[in-house]
Amino acid sequence: MSFINGRATLLRPGGLARDAIEQVLGHELNVEADSAQPHSPGQMESHYAPHAHLRLDATSPRKGESYLGFGSHDNGPYTLSAQGDVIEAAANLFRTLHELDALGVKAIAVAPIPHEGLGEAINDRLRRAAAPRPKT
Repeated sequence: MSFINGRATLLRPGGLARDAIEQVLGHELNVEADSAQPHSPGQMESHYAPHAHLRLDATSPRKGESYLGFGSHDNGPYTLSAQGDVIEAAANLFRTLHELDALGVKAIAVAPIPHEGLGEAINDRLRRAAAPRPKT
């Protein structure tokens, strides 16, 4: 969060849910749109990207994909939270992506994550991790 033009502005969703911050402030936050000149590395279009390609909002894996679930599922052993808890999912996100990357998987199908509360931050990180990356 930052103050832009005297107003509290959410630069990117993070460890505190937007509604919790707004409750303390007593008003809605302005939201910084993604721009060509980010204020922090986490605002770049592609960030925190694993080597594997990510497919978001997947209800099941396709051939050749590992599945990263959320809540109860029968699509393999990997889940951000078997209970469907966004706090647990946020804590497990990068560790689980790194574990799958270390296995050498080429593609990861990621289950839908609710957009409320910390789900907003999780979806932001996943969207950035799935974004096209510059060739290296």
